[in-house]
Amino acid sequence: MTLPPPNELEQILVTQRGYLLRFARLQLRNETWAEDAVSETLLAALARPQAFEGRSQVRTWLVGILKHKIIDALRQHGREIASGDGSADAQEDPLEHMPFAADGHFAQIPADWGDPEQDLRQRQFMAVLDACTEKLPAAQGRLFLMREWLELSSEEICKELGMTSTNFYVQLHRARLRLRECLELNWFARSPAQ
Repeated sequence: MTLPPPNELEQILVTQRGYLLRFARLQLRNETWAEDAVSETLLAALARPQAFEGRSQVRTWLVGILKHKIIDALRQHGREIASGDGSADAQEDPLEHMPFAADGHFAQIPADWGDPEQDLRQRQFMAVLDACTEKLPAAQGRLFLMREWLELSSEEICKELGMTSTNFYVQLHRARLRLRECLELNWFARSPAQ
């Protein structure tokens, strides 16, 4: 896939702006910082369109640029980022929704997810995954995206968020459980006709 001519590229960037802004808002939790990160991403894409090598979709290329802009913003603004009070997370135990047997195994076998690699390639699946990620509590969603999308190390995340490694792993586990539950309800439980 090659990059379109400049006038078409500008139009593509305009259509991708909303997606990039949602991604940045979820991560930065600050409208101004998210707008800045997306603007810098779009400017970088316009300034160096030759950097697009055609090995992926334009959206994937833009998200790659945005990840670096978000990391820069996180480092620049340090602990100013609002992470919420976490009180809802502390009161609710996500494990109560996932019944376990006395031996620690699932009492009910999780649904068969089929071929996850094939599903990941489907745009509908990505839309459901995005929606499920946005439904996570703010602190968990941010932590999950820092780990899985931005690929920051656990040490970097703990330092950025001012949390212990134990709390980090507990919160990451809770986020993954909630994503799993959401995906099972909204994607894997669907009938093939849907």
